[in-house]
Amino acid sequence: MKRILVAECKQEVSTFNPHPSGYDDFDVRVGAALFDYHRAIGSEVGGVLSVLEKTPGVEPVATYGACFITSGGPLAADAWGRIEREFVSALRSAPPADGVIFCMHGAMASVVEADPEGRLLEEARQVLGEHIPIVVSLDLHGILTERMVRHADAIVAYHTYPHVDFFETGRRAARLLLRMLDDGVRPVTAVVRVPALVRGNELITETGAFGSVIRRAQEIEASPGGLSAGMFIGNPFTDVPELATYAFVVTDGDAARAERESLGLARDFWEVHERMTVPLVSLAAMTRLVMGHAAGGTIGLVDAADATSSGASGDSNAVVGALLAAGYSGRVLAPIVDQPAVLAAFAAGVGSEVQVSLGGTLDPARFRPLPVRARVRLLADGRFQSESFGEEWNAGPTAVLESGSVTWVVGSRAVSLYDRSFFLAHGQDPRRFDAVVIKSPHCQHHMYAAWCARMIDIDAPGSSSANLRSLGHTRCPRPIFPLDPDVRFTPVARVFARGTQGSQPSP
Repeated sequence: MKRILVAECKQEVSTFNPHPSGYDDFDVRVGAALFDYHRAIGSEVGGVLSVLEKTPGVEPVATYGACFITSGGPLAADAWGRIEREFVSALRSAPPADGVIFCMHGAMASVVEADPEGRLLEEARQVLGEHIPIVVSLDLHGILTERMVRHADAIVAYHTYPHVDFFETGRRAARLLLRMLDDGVRPVTAVVRVPALVRGNELITETGAFGSVIRRAQEIEASPGGLSAGMFIGNPFTDVPELATYAFVVTDGDAARAERESLGLARDFWEVHERMTVPLVSLAAMTRLVMGHAAGGTIGLVDAADATSSGASGDSNAVVGALLAAGYSGRVLAPIVDQPAVLAAFAAGVGSEVQVSLGGTLDPARFRPLPVRARVRLLADGRFQSESFGEEWNAGPTAVLESGSVTWVVGSRAVSLYDRSFFLAHGQDPRRFDAVVIKSPHCQHHMYAAWCARMIDIDAPGSSSANLRSLGHTRCPRPIFPLDPDVRFTPVARVFARGTQGSQPSP
């Protein structure tokens, strides 16, 4: 039997979020519990298992999983230290293996380690040795560091945005590892750094310009000799020394082709990169648009600056505050993170009135608390399944507060808002409101855009603002689009091929 170790360690952060993530912000599963959970959901680990468990002569071995409950600020030093120790200890305790699959993100960061994924891969090599093949699956919002490429035999990345291919990415990673073990394929990886940080509708792979680049990558991957290909557009809010966009191609032993194809992907991306920005509407202009909307139907108010799935704190009240200040009387639905308000609601009980302040508990430099008198309509433990993929999500104790025309769904901790799960799980259907605050840059089309009368992208404050120049990057390489004017791009490919002493880039 070929033993394949499987592990995950996943988090996406905004380094502009002042509230650090802690160990309790992760769901940690060890041994059999890791597989028991992922078999039931559409995750990468689930995709890996769907291949390995159906392959004769293969035994998948569960080791360790630490998956963020949602994105957040940089991981605190003690939390990172504990996860690092547990991850490495699980590998040391595992039986001898023939191969390894790591499901990671790529935009993780700690206050003491800018490249946690690279560090874990480096330590995995120290434990497992240089000859054990390692395949790593990553989010296309990951930052492909040199250390990650040097210590992995091959990289596999998502091909969709919004992400709907978690499961398929896991399957691709598993199939690639089996080809290495059974067919003797020899991965060679070429990487091209592109000096761009991008956002916007053109990144939607089904309809935007980015999709044509991804489809070319898929053609390369599916071709004879192609093993993996894609683009990492990074997470502009994870300000670390290697933040950029990266094209990559993995071939079976053909360095020249990997280099040629990766350069082609990078050039194709650069041709359209200036289209990958978001036209934003100020809060004042947003209120005018909402107040003047007479056509009926729900208005989607996209507050991506406070997108918890991008690492923001989730405690912004800016959009609702602007509407209230303008005298808007339509029915508004809004999510927010505010543990003290939830505790007050639980103390008062359902049906009671409470006087609380909402917002600014995690990012007080950006958001001022908003005084609110509200009736408590619902109390819950905040545990629910995601609408998108069935994962277990946990917003902590949660309260629905009704204050005049505004209904707030208030969680104790941030939870992903890239679908409607948080609202629906707490009895709130966005279709019943005149306006809904959507704290995600993009959701699957049917979630909101397909039925909202209008979608407005707002230039609000927040640690995941698409107004990238407003954030204050200090660590990423410069010059870089759009932070600097007149950025030039001369594509250069670096080729990595693993040998007895690990993967080394070509000159």
